[in-house]
Amino acid sequence: MNPSFREELGEFLSLQNLGKLLAQQTVTGGSINDAFKIETTSGTYFLKANCAKTYPNMFEAETKGLELLSNSSFRIPKPMALSVSASKQFLLLEWVDKGSPKTGFWDDFGRNLAEMHSISNTQFGLNLDNYIGSLPQRNSEHGTWTDFYREERLVPQMNLAEKNGQLTSRMQHGFEALFGELEDIFPKEKPSLLHGDLWSGNMMVASDGSPCIFDPAVYYGHREMDLAMMALFGGFGDAWIGAYNEVYPLENGWKERIAIGQLYPLMVHVNLFGGGYRRSVENILSRFS
Repeated sequence: MNPSFREELGEFLSLQNLGKLLAQQTVTGGSINDAFKIETTSGTYFLKANCAKTYPNMFEAETKGLELLSNSSFRIPKPMALSVSASKQFLLLEWVDKGSPKTGFWDDFGRNLAEMHSISNTQFGLNLDNYIGSLPQRNSEHGTWTDFYREERLVPQMNLAEKNGQLTSRMQHGFEALFGELEDIFPKEKPSLLHGDLWSGNMMVASDGSPCIFDPAVYYGHREMDLAMMALFGGFGDAWIGAYNEVYPLENGWKERIAIGQLYPLMVHVNLFGGGYRRSVENILSRFS
């Protein structure tokens, strides 16, 4: 932590009445933000820091997402303070210690997820935009899931891929064919509150043995999108499904629809990393072209 950064941080803590900085330690916080465990005279916290100009409103959007998720039964790190200057943005969160899963951990996870997905809204989307990884995520509201998924998720990623030279002709034709069938693919359901980026790296076991989720990309969407993200990189298994279905039963065929929901995060990875992710997208779309 360089002297100027430490000075900015000290001023931020003072303005927020969070005491004086006693110690700091760099911790894993993803590939986008600088992340620290900090100790002050008022407590221990998790700090995220980033350039305000590179990712405008990132921490405001994350704070809103965490506040929405706090209406669920999951353990959610509480936002403590937010500061944005001309050059730097800080987000201070409650520090959550890690623990070991308590008995029935995955049942709790399944019930919590189903209860979270039962929180609804009148429209698909959100009244503010946010980020998926380092990419802006547009959340303009729509009355149907088909319209939202096409216009706010897939089309923007297609446009970005085309701009970056990553959109192959197979992908273009496949998406055009998919759009003709999209209305009939997903079952009609009310909008669900989604974490939005629910891979295993954004979930941990808290010190009390309960599931804790964080780093959200929140919006109201089709609940199978969270399930698709959970299945994309593994780490969740199937032990949660029974408890989930007791609270909010999944529609028949949900596992067969997982790949369609994975098109969005896969396209995000195409635009961030390119390479083999294009082949994954082409393989999913091949069933429509």
